[in-house]
Amino acid sequence: MEISQIIPHIEALIFASEKPLTALELSEYINNAFGFMEQQISLDQVESALDGIREKYSSEFYPFEVLQSGGGWQFLTKPEYHSTIAQLNGDKFIKKLSGAALETLSIIAYKQPITKGEIESIRGVNSDYSVQKLLEKELIIISGRNEELPGKPLIYATSKNFMDYFGLNSPEDLPKIKEVLAEEMIEPTEQKRTEENNEDFVIFKSEETDTAIETDIASQEDTITNE
Repeated sequence: MEISQIIPHIEALIFASEKPLTALELSEYINNAFGFMEQQISLDQVESALDGIREKYSSEFYPFEVLQSGGGWQFLTKPEYHSTIAQLNGDKFIKKLSGAALETLSIIAYKQPITKGEIESIRGVNSDYSVQKLLEKELIIISGRNEELPGKPLIYATSKNFMDYFGLNSPEDLPKIKEVLAEEMIEPTEQKRTEENNEDFVIFKSEETDTAIETDIASQEDTITNE
């Protein structure tokens, strides 16, 4: 089968799949569909077809593209259309993670598998609320128990949803710590604390950078206070 004949089948599979599909999975599905063929489709052919599909949808004519994300290939809308499609999902789509939740998620991503006690040892505060929120959003999973520690505490790891959410294929795709530290750092300035009517959030505003950071303070243990 020619590459041009494989392409529409790959597009159909990626479009119909509820999860990202790897090149190996795509080749297996196509070969199963055409099991009567004497010559099986190779992985190289599928990868060549994927290159052609990526080039096809990179055109400005299409509002979506085919990208490798979440451990496989999937159709994703292009960034310039995100604010438009956000209206379809309302607050659930645009709601951001709190600073405490992001901090906890970062620790889990880089230290996984990790127990809640180890997370709290790094953060210095109780992290029950943040861990629970991340579980509810399905960004982390309980991957088992640490059999070597007293009480055999639960251990946490990032989920496939996390990979998909941040456009990663594996934890190895995370930015290296040394790369982050190498970036130019801005010294913090004195902060002004302003309470909004919404009791769930506090905004810390920097006079120098004129930026605002929303910090979820629904749990007192997760509140970061400036002395």
